[in-house]
Amino acid sequence: MRTAYRVETVRAAERALMARLPEGTLMARAAAGLAAVCARLLRPSGGTYGARVVLLVGGGDNGGDALFAGARLARRGAGVTALLLSPERAHRAGLAALRAAGGRVVDPEGEPERATDALRRARLVVDGVVGIGGRGGLRPAAARLLAAVDTDEALVVAVDLPSGVEADTGEVTGEAVHADVTVTFGTHKPGLLVDPARQHAGGVRLVDIGLRPHLPARPDVIAWEDADVAALLPRPAAETDKYRRGVVGVAAGSARYPGAAVLAVGGALCGGAGAVRYVGPATDAVIARYPEALVSAGPPHRAGRVQAWVVGPGLGTEPAAGELVDDVLAADVPVLVDADGLRWLDRERSLGRAAPTVLTPHAGEAAALLGSSREEVEAARLAAVRELARRYGATVLLKGSTTLVAGPDDEPVRVNATGTGWLATAGSGDVLSGLVGSLLAAGLGAMDAASVGAHVHGLAGGLAAAPPSASTVGEALTAAWSHLLGHQPAPVER
Repeated sequence: MRTAYRVETVRAAERALMARLPEGTLMARAAAGLAAVCARLLRPSGGTYGARVVLLVGGGDNGGDALFAGARLARRGAGVTALLLSPERAHRAGLAALRAAGGRVVDPEGEPERATDALRRARLVVDGVVGIGGRGGLRPAAARLLAAVDTDEALVVAVDLPSGVEADTGEVTGEAVHADVTVTFGTHKPGLLVDPARQHAGGVRLVDIGLRPHLPARPDVIAWEDADVAALLPRPAAETDKYRRGVVGVAAGSARYPGAAVLAVGGALCGGAGAVRYVGPATDAVIARYPEALVSAGPPHRAGRVQAWVVGPGLGTEPAAGELVDDVLAADVPVLVDADGLRWLDRERSLGRAAPTVLTPHAGEAAALLGSSREEVEAARLAAVRELARRYGATVLLKGSTTLVAGPDDEPVRVNATGTGWLATAGSGDVLSGLVGSLLAAGLGAMDAASVGAHVHGLAGGLAAAPPSASTVGEALTAAWSHLLGHQPAPVER
């Protein structure tokens, strides 16, 4: 599990740690880790000796980390040039260390041609312009220097966070560094896990500087890994029957969109529940593809016993769809609302439910629920998912390039670490809805069901896209389950 903390929390932990250490120890640890990553990155193209390295150095400790790391690389034979964006504010001890190791220092304002030439010939550029306390995009001088980097020849390594992105929110409000690798210290920051900032970070390397004992137990953002998800997968015991495994109801599809019902039922059947009850007009299509489904003409409250409901995929915009959503929301079981169901979602009804409610909007649907624009949601995904969860008293799974899961009780937001652009296809969300609904019926809590479902769904998408690719929803999800079960001990047969 990867955990991320806000800047204020990180700063407090750093102060607590520095109070116990000799002056400069923390920066030395960070610089050593940064230099080690840079050296490994240079290895495939000939190694550190003789490599041209350029440091983009701003004021403060972020620039100091870059300077001390540059000094280490210079002592190993690299040709290191530091370009000082704020010479009067550059870290003095770091500058002295770089000069003592044989590094060069250039003022880009006074020697623009020399600075540009160094950047164009560099094999590695270290972004030490702005640290985690930066706000807004890059200043024009820094943006001009970065434009001179030959990105076909040089790797860009960001120090702690790509300059120009927001550490706490993942927002990018102006020009920002696009790093190949980001070396972050002590803990992840939310912006390294959440788009759009995540796309600027490249591969993230975490350097342990001893911060962990000084961080609170509860992070702001977490990203589960395979082993975390595997530990929660429902696995039937020998005495389990279909009701103990859970029965999920699916109210989906319409005359215009019968395929949505088929896809949602398929996702549910592969999600661990013991049975699926389908209600809607796509009965023939569902039975033709999944004869094991239990079908009903409805209404949902007469469909039979279920432990959770999924409502919304492909319902359409006719008033009957709203009546179906209201019927499902009246049930005293967990309910997942997706797609067209979100059009008919009443906030007061959602807030008044005793059983958990899960909403699974994409950015456009989230914008409609919030009364904002899709662009605003995409730019501030963390803020959007938190506000939706608070406003509707629900667990919200915000789909997108980084899928986020937030609960109504201010618990840490969960970032889904799996997925691929190949999932951006019609019907993908319907499969996810059925999958998460099945996990709810199997007994997982709302946050866990949404998180596990998103992880498995993303993993299945990646496995389906890679050769030999899966040809059906069931094959893809089964491959994902099999992959995850490799991280979980097999049950002991008695």
